[in-house]
Amino acid sequence: MGWTRTMPVERILARGRAGDGSEDAGGEGRGTPLKRTLKARDLVGFGVGIIIGTGIFTLAGVEAQQHAGPAVTLSFLIGAVVAGLAAVCYAELASSVPTAGSAYTYAFATLGEVFAWIIGWDLLLEFGLGLAVVSRSWSGYLASLFGLPTEWFGEDATINVGAVLIIAVLTVVAVAGIQQSSRLTNLLVLVKLAVCVLILAVGVFYIDPANLQPFIPPAQAPEDGGSVFTQPIISGVFGLAPTVFGVGGMLTAAAVVFFAYTGFEALANLGEEAERPNRDLKVGLLGALAICAVLYVGVSLVLTGMVSYTEIDTGAPLASAFAGVGLPWVGALIALGAVTGLTSVMMVELVTIGRIGFAMGRDGLLPKAIGTAHPRWGTPHRMTIIGGVVCAVIAAFTPITALADMVSIGALSAMIIVAVAVPVLRRTRPDLDRPFTVPFSPVVPVITAIACLYLMLNLNLDTWIRFAVWLALGLVVYALYGRRHSFLAREEQEGSGAGRDRD
Repeated sequence: MGWTRTMPVERILARGRAGDGSEDAGGEGRGTPLKRTLKARDLVGFGVGIIIGTGIFTLAGVEAQQHAGPAVTLSFLIGAVVAGLAAVCYAELASSVPTAGSAYTYAFATLGEVFAWIIGWDLLLEFGLGLAVVSRSWSGYLASLFGLPTEWFGEDATINVGAVLIIAVLTVVAVAGIQQSSRLTNLLVLVKLAVCVLILAVGVFYIDPANLQPFIPPAQAPEDGGSVFTQPIISGVFGLAPTVFGVGGMLTAAAVVFFAYTGFEALANLGEEAERPNRDLKVGLLGALAICAVLYVGVSLVLTGMVSYTEIDTGAPLASAFAGVGLPWVGALIALGAVTGLTSVMMVELVTIGRIGFAMGRDGLLPKAIGTAHPRWGTPHRMTIIGGVVCAVIAAFTPITALADMVSIGALSAMIIVAVAVPVLRRTRPDLDRPFTVPFSPVVPVITAIACLYLMLNLNLDTWIRFAVWLALGLVVYALYGRRHSFLAREEQEGSGAGRDRD
């Protein structure tokens, strides 16, 4: 059956090694290959660049005020643990199969073509919506920092010109070359990290212990009474009344702030551009996640310690907190850090969209022209431009509402696939070279999959409905195009045709 077709690991690796422009056996290696220019420090920079952004500047305050109170610190810690488990699984697959496409390619090699398509479609949703959301946040912070007109910048704009312009600029940079993207990202990351250190170094002296009591506020009914569509799935399954705060609120916040950790898997898409992928990918994945987890937990503790969670400004929580203690200059620096931080997030998301589409086009699941790199710049220019245009249109007209939840559910579902792929690939390819291995497999991958599913169940029903609609649309596209045009399908057809000729 076509949907169970898997891509041999040797062919995946052959394409990644084709640094001299040679073709692999299936012929899908035609065109200029991606260039290997990234070191481990570049990958860590990319990882920190995409992880530190909306989560630290916005979501910490929003979730503290709406769901978790000071326990949002524990929500970030839970998210870090689940992301860390997933990162370990990613590290094994990324070091063993260093290629563009990450979870999409791993699914293709283990579970079959239809699962690969679903996860690729899912990843495009995750990074595409993430780029659109962050670009609108960037536009709002820029308007706040420089006093720009709100009719063109921010959430009140009919057409968010600021979001469109920043996506256009970053698309040009991403097309020009991965090394240029890396240099810009590393520069922005340094500014962002300096601002985060400033928040911790200054804010710790303004923590009022009374603001941290009770650390886990008692559960209470939501003010609007709670709708079935805004109720977490797990509450509906067990017949629990909708609540905010308490342990349930903390877990709901953990599922939402997981958005803050999404993106570390983007590093796995750079496997074909790392100088030493077997070593650099695992250093980049685990190193970036460790740095970001420490910053998230520290900043959320400082924020909820400086101001009562009931009084947090959800629009600009950190800037308002420092202004409230008589330090408006720190708030201005935080706004600057938000602008630079969100820029680096968008840069990495745009680079990732290009690599995922590149991998899917190369396999024939998307038009073949998408799966080729530019002959001079060595980047997947067509998919990068397409992704930039589509995301700019979405960002221009679509307000930020529940999109963070959509990004979270997309990332968590991808991580379940990755966790399952680890023991499957060990069983089907025990001879494969694995520079890094998940300890205690299959126990750790199973725990990872269960933990990701549990966080997904803490997201609201309306998020699940939108996610199901997106997946259904993707399956229609696969049935009408990808299933018949994939390279593996063509090989099957050519093989059957050759057999009939012999008869």
